[in-house]
Amino acid sequence: MAEWFEESFGEDYLLVYKHRDVQGAKREVHKMMDWINLPAGAKVLDLCCGMGRHSMALNEAGYEVTGVDLSEVLLREARKNDPEGKVTWLRADMRNLPLAGGFDAVVNLFSSFGYFEKDEEHLKVLKEIYRILKPQGRFIIDFLNPEYTAAHLVPASQRVDEGQLISETRVIEDGYVKKKISIKDTREQGSNLHKEPREYLERIKLYKSESFASMLSQAGLVLDYIHGSYDEESYDPIQSPRMIMVGRRSE
Repeated sequence: MAEWFEESFGEDYLLVYKHRDVQGAKREVHKMMDWINLPAGAKVLDLCCGMGRHSMALNEAGYEVTGVDLSEVLLREARKNDPEGKVTWLRADMRNLPLAGGFDAVVNLFSSFGYFEKDEEHLKVLKEIYRILKPQGRFIIDFLNPEYTAAHLVPASQRVDEGQLISETRVIEDGYVKKKISIKDTREQGSNLHKEPREYLERIKLYKSESFASMLSQAGLVLDYIHGSYDEESYDPIQSPRMIMVGRRSE
């Protein structure tokens, strides 16, 4: 049986998340590079790169970038937006990367973590980050803040985009934030009105900062500090929308 993330990051994902913009990615990369202070030409891995917005912005900032994702659909979009092949795009599972070491930095952005059922699987990801980083290599993991997420969860929402009714329901259950997405074609074209909606699940395990710090330590990674957003304010467990962890490989 396929995992939820093998089914959810397909063609419909491009519709549901089309609002994510390139300029926003560039602003976030500018902040990130201030935080980890890499030299020009540094090797950076964008782990779970999606459509490649941040990978391309990192390349524009002067770094040698590799973008890794499991979704062939999202990688197709990334390659389409990189006609000159400036970024190395690679399909792989984040738990088992077909890469040698030697990276100066790894970034894992937009809550592209917590996808699995077992803590051991998430620890595998962190150990892979450790393995491919140079000694003292830097990492950034941009994750949701569990307390803020719970307090600001929108239980249900709907919108129409490109003739598609997108319905989303959200719940926190069994230590996960879960989103169900239903997409139905509203255009009166032949049998479209009789088609069943396309349904997807997204599920992210909620880790508080203490639990995340413990996993990082087990993987040999040092957590230096946490930002609460890309506006650089320090992390507040209640008020901060994000939990952006910045650190390094221990040796």
